[in-house]
Amino acid sequence: MTAVPKIKPHYAGHRQRLRGRLLENGADALQDYELLEVLLFAAIPQRDVKPLAKDLLTRFKSLKGVIHAPREALEEFGLGEVSVSLFTAVAATHLRISRDEIIDAPVLNNWQKILDYCYAAMAHETIEQLRIIFLNRKNRVIADEIMHKGTIDHTPVYTREVIKRALELGAGAIILVHNHPTGDPSPSKDDIVMTKAVADAAKTVGIILHDHLIIGKGCHTSFKESGLL
Repeated sequence: MTAVPKIKPHYAGHRQRLRGRLLENGADALQDYELLEVLLFAAIPQRDVKPLAKDLLTRFKSLKGVIHAPREALEEFGLGEVSVSLFTAVAATHLRISRDEIIDAPVLNNWQKILDYCYAAMAHETIEQLRIIFLNRKNRVIADEIMHKGTIDHTPVYTREVIKRALELGAGAIILVHNHPTGDPSPSKDDIVMTKAVADAAKTVGIILHDHLIIGKGCHTSFKESGLL
């Protein structure tokens, strides 16, 4: 009995060519939807993923938007646990690399990296969080911690927590960072009150509040640059 030759799916050659272009010419040789295809190859081995990659970019506007999209939204496109976990791992890897670049780095020479890290960590969060970047006496980053998740409206409590943790770490300065899930980084009255309270309390123990950054969608507010600090 003659064996029937196995016919390769039409997308098999496309996958091989795309991987070859990536390895030989680098990521700049691929368009955004093609890079997304390469990621999806691993998660969805038995399907032409080009239309899916294009649909995802249309919906979420950018590679970053796709990678950080909520699980429920990705599931609307038929993506399962493998695909969602892959995107989550990519986002986490990028965040950890960004964090590694700022730890033990002098802030004054790496301010853009600080901003890039804050965007990566917080711009796509759906709930508000307060993050503190702790610096030593030479203005080098020694720690980065989330102090609270949820609306920032209990100023005295947060002030005590921030100062206590800064003293525990032996920090000489701090940077407050929080996000506005609405995307608008304009400071609220509570933001301004809380910032002043932290700055005043920090000053009494010899700690400097360098800045308070509010991260929005693709934009931010610096209290220092805005004359609020």
